[in-house]
Amino acid sequence: MDRTKTHKITICTSCKHKGETCKPGYELIDRLRQAIEAARDTIPEDFEISGVACMAGCDRPCTVAYHGSRKATYLFGDVDAEADIDDLVTFARDYAYLHDGWSTSVDRPGKLKKSTLARVPASIIAVEKSQEPVQ
Repeated sequence: MDRTKTHKITICTSCKHKGETCKPGYELIDRLRQAIEAARDTIPEDFEISGVACMAGCDRPCTVAYHGSRKATYLFGDVDAEADIDDLVTFARDYAYLHDGWSTSVDRPGKLKKSTLARVPASIIAVEKSQEPVQ
């Protein structure tokens, strides 16, 4: 099966818990990559999983974003690298099946119901066709 990466999960690598030097984002990237690979048969699309220096969720570490082409984007906070892996994988599977990425809080698994920081609608840019020929 030809699996293209049309979905992306981005994890903050600079998040750290207050008063601690530990940056859980790197551990979360590794754990999530392994968990997504293990669940590969149940997830219809591949996910690119990468880190980014900051997603401005500093008060709610660790932050994780789900993106998809022509889909709503989600930003979750307070994600724990150990406790929340199953919820993140379940959301990846659900998100892959949603044609527009839109889900309600009751549709999100476990802690992700309450830890959503943002849901950004997919952007569709309309370009008005010019009436006059370009010279």
